[in-house]
Amino acid sequence: MKRRAIISVYDKTGVLELARALVEMGWEIVSTGGTASLLRDAGVAVKEVSDVTGFPEVLRGRVKTLHPLIHAGILARRDDDFHMKDVKRLGITLVDLVCVNLYPFVEHAKRPVLPVTQVMEQVDIGGPALLRAAAKNWQWVIPLCNPARYGEIIQKLKEQGNVDLATRQNLAAEVFHHTAAYDAAISAYLGRQWGNWPLDFPLELTLSYRRSAILRYGENPHQKGAYYASLVPEPGTLGGFRVIHGKEISFNNLLDADAAWDLVTEFSEPAACIIKHTSPCGAAVAQTPGQAFEKAYEGDPVSAFGGIVAFNRRLDEEDALSMKKCFIEMVLAPGYTEQALEVLKKKKDLRIAFMPDPQEGKLPSYSVRQVLGGILVQERDRRLPKDEEWNVVSERKPTPEEIRDLAFAMTVAKHVKSNAVVLAKDMMTVGIGGGQPNRVDAVRIAVNRAGERARGACMASDGFFPFPDSVEEAARAGVTAIAAPGGSIRDSESVEAANRLGVSLVFTGTRHFLH
Repeated sequence: MKRRAIISVYDKTGVLELARALVEMGWEIVSTGGTASLLRDAGVAVKEVSDVTGFPEVLRGRVKTLHPLIHAGILARRDDDFHMKDVKRLGITLVDLVCVNLYPFVEHAKRPVLPVTQVMEQVDIGGPALLRAAAKNWQWVIPLCNPARYGEIIQKLKEQGNVDLATRQNLAAEVFHHTAAYDAAISAYLGRQWGNWPLDFPLELTLSYRRSAILRYGENPHQKGAYYASLVPEPGTLGGFRVIHGKEISFNNLLDADAAWDLVTEFSEPAACIIKHTSPCGAAVAQTPGQAFEKAYEGDPVSAFGGIVAFNRRLDEEDALSMKKCFIEMVLAPGYTEQALEVLKKKKDLRIAFMPDPQEGKLPSYSVRQVLGGILVQERDRRLPKDEEWNVVSERKPTPEEIRDLAFAMTVAKHVKSNAVVLAKDMMTVGIGGGQPNRVDAVRIAVNRAGERARGACMASDGFFPFPDSVEEAARAGVTAIAAPGGSIRDSESVEAANRLGVSLVFTGTRHFLH
């Protein structure tokens, strides 16, 4: 008896070659709709599903393969006597290979202009059922969902007459990975359309990603690494990231790019930030992106060496020229003029990357962190100083310019590892201290980096001051105004120190830890 293959694919890549090879080896092809037409027009003998089931396709093709004569042929275990008796009694032909790929739900879900009803028409029902049935019965059925595997399977069938068990197991696992990701993409899409996914914290959380690149290595050369992008990416995220010039991207480049983009998109004014090891070493706002970069670079030129630079505006030639003499690994922006690209491409080994304009869509509302054995999900910290009620608790009131610089410094502090302290002056960072186990050390690092620029600068702290020593250390360096959340049982000591030293102290009421 001829071996039977069911082939029903949306993506027709390679399917004609697969079908021809099977027919040449004596297989019978059963197919549906457009796939059957393609094969038949190419001269490949094909049997329609309706010829097998004796039941026509209905609902304009919405129901085709969901039939016992199809699924029993796939699911029957050849080593089960009861199964084989049913097969013989009902005249069921066994299926030996199922080749299916699914309706392009993800591609439609990425198009925000499409109504939900239209996107949901791309949810495949019969396809996943066929694939899952074949994968469940992998000992006897070859489950095939990836066109890239067609050549390998044809070769094994020609050389060995069959496909070995290890390969079948691999194909079955691939099917379940694929259908799980497909369902997770649907879940994510509907959660965003109809709910507050994942911030309604459902009992079961599904996340869906597709491998975008195999990386040279992970954080270190002895670690393997890959980049997976969300199947249904939210606007303004790394899901829309692409390198338009330069050598391949690394694991650490992507980590830094994410940190840079997260910070620079906080600002409505033209802004630039420089990231090293996921932490800001310079940030500024100005009238143009180029001017913002020059200020950000000036904030800490030593640390900026070899950093990643992000902008929240399209770059022109003058903006690009501002980076001409600086060594940077990558530049990230929502667009470039041709003249800007000409300038940037002259810099050796510079990666030039594109990100979707943050003004065109909302950034993600949640963040996910992996821990051993699980993940942590939380609402992203998108609160800005303009959303907070700042309370001046010192005798000296900050000037309007100091309030402006305090707000800027606090926005940057949100993106510095705790304990975080940021010194700023004239809307640029002049000293950053972060990732310290105690706050006064973070202050010392920040003022040391600022040097003389600490005089007249403003300071923001992501957490409260447990002791007055941070206020005293800052005042000794020349800082004139400080913003912190407040909330320590020793707040009064910090207020007393500020009054004694003539420093303005503002309590914001909001902590901004970043671990």
